[in-house]
Amino acid sequence: MTILDAETPDAETMSAPTWTRICRLDDLSVERGAAALLGDRQIALFRTFDGRVYATDQIDPFSGAAVLSRGIVGDRGGVPTVASPMYKQVFDLRTGACLDTQGKDPHDLRVYPVAVRDGEVFVKITTEGDPR
Repeated sequence: MTILDAETPDAETMSAPTWTRICRLDDLSVERGAAALLGDRQIALFRTFDGRVYATDQIDPFSGAAVLSRGIVGDRGGVPTVASPMYKQVFDLRTGACLDTQGKDPHDLRVYPVAVRDGEVFVKITTEGDPR
C-alpha cells in the first residue's frame, strides 16, 4: 500500500464512509488530470511523474468553472502544481495554496487526502468547513 497523506489508514479505516474508492491507479495518466463525481462533489485527480496522486476540488476558485482536471500539471522547485486552464493561477497540489494569483486576490484550492491500496485509488472526503 502507498499512502500519500499523513494518515495511515488500515483496511478497516479504508472501508469507512469517509474513504471513497475512485478508480484504479492505472486509470490515471501521468501528468494529466482526471475528474470524478462523488455525489454532488466534483474532484480532480492528478498523478505525477514520481507516482504520487493528488486530489483537489474540480471547481476553479477564481472562475467557478469545473475545469481544474484540464489544467497544466507541473512543478515549481520540486513542488507539484496545477495551473488552471481558465485564468492560469497556479496551485500547490499538496496544500492547495495559490502560488501565482495572476494579479488577483489569492484563493486557495481545497485538497483531499489520497491513499493507494492494491492498485486502487481512495480519496477521503469530509464536509468539515465545506461551504457547499
